[in-house]
Amino acid sequence: MRKFLVILDDSRECLNAMRFASLRAQHTGGGVEVLSVIPPDEFNHWIGVGDIMREEARERIVAHFEVFAKWMRDKHGLEPHLVIREGEPVDEILAQVTEDPEIGVLVLGASADGKGPGPLVMQLTKASGTLPVPITIVPGNLTKEQLEGIA
Repeated sequence: MRKFLVILDDSRECLNAMRFASLRAQHTGGGVEVLSVIPPDEFNHWIGVGDIMREEARERIVAHFEVFAKWMRDKHGLEPHLVIREGEPVDEILAQVTEDPEIGVLVLGASADGKGPGPLVMQLTKASGTLPVPITIVPGNLTKEQLEGIA
């Protein structure tokens, strides 16, 4: 099954990317894989404190994911899969795309704030020529209705 890989983070544009990936998966009979990356700089503390912070970060990610997962199940009949990796976000996204042969499309949300598309979009489009899958960039200012019309 072809999967749409979408990145779960705290950005506003994540929501439109999640919606688009869900709609495309539903319309094409595909699946959704949600990747969240915990950056290493969050744990530069004493070992015990770092371990607690890492576990709290995982709990926040799972709670955030469950909101999207429930929506995908209820609205689109999809059962998304969560992957949590630790490291530099771009490196971990590239590794996930390379390691999982079922990923068919990387879906990214672009910021609508007028300051550029966002750091992930900027960095990953530089690597797009060497990726084994295409990247779909979803504008952050699209409405739900516009996304439904496109997907």
